[in-house]
Amino acid sequence: MIFSSPEFVLLFLPAVALLYYALLKSSHKCLVAPFLFAASLVYYAWWRPQNLWVILASITVNYLLGQAIAHSETRRKPLFILGLTVNLGALGWYKYTDFALSTINALLHSDFPMREIILPIGISFFTFQQIAYLSDIYTRKHDPLHEGFMDYCCFVCFFPQLVAGPIVHHQEMMPQFHDSRNHRVNWENIFNGLVLFSIGLAKKILIADQLSPVVGQCFDTNTPLSFLEASFGSICYTLQLYFDFSAYSDMAIGGALFFNIHLPQNFNSPYKSASIQEFWRRWHITLSRWLRDYLYIPLGGNKRGAWRTLSNLGITFLLGGLWHGAAWTFVLWGALHGAALAVHRLWHKAGLKLPTLLGWLATFAFVNLAWVVFRAPSMERLKAFAKGFLGGNGFMLRREFRESVINASQLSSFSCIAVFVLCCLCLALLFPNSEAMLHWSPRKRLWLAVILSIFGLLVMLLPQSHPEFIYSKF
Repeated sequence: MIFSSPEFVLLFLPAVALLYYALLKSSHKCLVAPFLFAASLVYYAWWRPQNLWVILASITVNYLLGQAIAHSETRRKPLFILGLTVNLGALGWYKYTDFALSTINALLHSDFPMREIILPIGISFFTFQQIAYLSDIYTRKHDPLHEGFMDYCCFVCFFPQLVAGPIVHHQEMMPQFHDSRNHRVNWENIFNGLVLFSIGLAKKILIADQLSPVVGQCFDTNTPLSFLEASFGSICYTLQLYFDFSAYSDMAIGGALFFNIHLPQNFNSPYKSASIQEFWRRWHITLSRWLRDYLYIPLGGNKRGAWRTLSNLGITFLLGGLWHGAAWTFVLWGALHGAALAVHRLWHKAGLKLPTLLGWLATFAFVNLAWVVFRAPSMERLKAFAKGFLGGNGFMLRREFRESVINASQLSSFSCIAVFVLCCLCLALLFPNSEAMLHWSPRKRLWLAVILSIFGLLVMLLPQSHPEFIYSKF
């Protein structure tokens, strides 16, 4: 069930919220947690009920392992290794089996048949959350002995963040489900939730979904690209990805506020960053935090010398790239960001510093080019973009390209499309982000929510398809 679909906006979310508060006001408050869990399972199973057993098995096994690690003094390490093996094994089987087989076939000229496994939605996200949970129990940062099974189910399955994050930490979530202050109607939370959800809906419906066919025309065809055509396509995807994923995060955080649950911020105007390090402190903040706390630091972080630090950065981002998807383009994308962070670290250690404007320009240009690697459906298409950037097919926008983009888009002319893209770029670079808007006056927030909701609902209710969120595929 997609957040921007009429079923979710007009039926599922209002119905679940109303029943939630009805239970809180009744004499059956003990049913609140089971109700949230059941609603989350309905949400999860809406697309493919067959995969419901995957998340149920994952929750049960990880909860039991967490309890066993906490109770044991002599078998903590073997149990933790077992937990890692189970989680990474399940993730590897569903996400990387066909990737591994295709790689083996290409290298050995073999002919192993593809399994064509359908990826259970959200598996990358709930697997990372549970690995962090087991890791904190193993390192004695967390004691789960007084946590019930239903608390753990709500932590993993809470539907606003289940499919594509933010990647939440158990210590952020579980206390909120128990806090008695959250067991009542909080109109400020509901109001802020409405504002954030409306902003996210507008980002998705009015911006990301409008850019999607243009991006598809640039990336998913075999047409050669000139310099300006490759640049135009890369900018469009850079904007589509940001508005699509930040829209999901806004709607997740806003939807959670309807239930008095505060999810962590996931974006902080990342395209305003003046360095690659700053970019990763602003982009997909909860993933960056997870990679730092549960991969980079356990590898040794920056405590074992300069070269070990650089190799740790490289390993972290190689695996971070692979986490995003089962393709060599994702691995290459992760390697590029790891290398960029290593260069930034060496540059900083040498006492060098770029002027802010030049630092921003270099960072944005690198991120934009790296997104091409991230989005390219194949190495062949990536080579076509590289040839375009180098001017191998000329430098100007050709008539055939403009016509193909117009046909893919809902706008009437290429000039209108170019103006729309420019306006989106200004929104990303110059306007305050969603979190900043929550600090506006109540009247401004109300008008913002009303206007964006009206426009978003009008477009949402038009007879059209509702593209899924990009990160829900990862």
